[in-house]
Amino acid sequence: MKHIVVLTGAGMSAESGIATFRDSGGLWEQHAVEDVATPEGFARNPKLVLDFYNARRRAAFAAVPNQGHIGLADMEKDYKVSIITQNVDDLHERAGSTSVLHLHGELNKMRSTVDPSLIYTLTADNPEIHLGDKCEKGSQLRPHIVWFGEAVPMIEDAIRIVRKADVLVVIGTSLNVYPAAGLLGYAPSGIPVYLIDPNDVKAYQPEIHFIKKGASEGVGELRRLLDSSCKK
Repeated sequence: MKHIVVLTGAGMSAESGIATFRDSGGLWEQHAVEDVATPEGFARNPKLVLDFYNARRRAAFAAVPNQGHIGLADMEKDYKVSIITQNVDDLHERAGSTSVLHLHGELNKMRSTVDPSLIYTLTADNPEIHLGDKCEKGSQLRPHIVWFGEAVPMIEDAIRIVRKADVLVVIGTSLNVYPAAGLLGYAPSGIPVYLIDPNDVKAYQPEIHFIKKGASEGVGELRRLLDSSCKK
């Protein structure tokens, strides 16, 4: 069974109504990165940061997987599919994907500020973190998100997955965010690489097959291409 490794970014969830960060009108035009997505910002104004992620979390809980998410989950019937996502929503899981690695954390979780191993799950019925919400060790809880300036603890696991790919697929990411963008360099030499995005993406691997469509349409075309090539 062919191993399809899929790297997804904000464009994967855009069709589900999840706001992107870098596109025109994205979240970084509305909020300064250093205020809401850094440890220093959290230290300066924890309420602002908590409110920012509470709003993102409410939006994510209200969103539903799009046909791109569903199409990737459906591919598990015929392929081994490993998803490495830069997204912090859980739309891949809700669509039915069973192997999802979150590089930048998970929006529906919170963790201790003194012990990163103490992680708790939030629900649609109780989606917010407030000042004064504490872990069992008595420290303030924070979003389980990898902020700018913090290490990406799952990157080594992601590298190991990419190294075992038979096919690599990139969906909805600008390939500007490292270390995630560097994952392409760990793919085995000569394997097929597909990039799905309606926008022009600067990619330096000449062998990339571009599918210039949104996530839903693009995953549909990807499936047809894979079925025609991998099943021969």
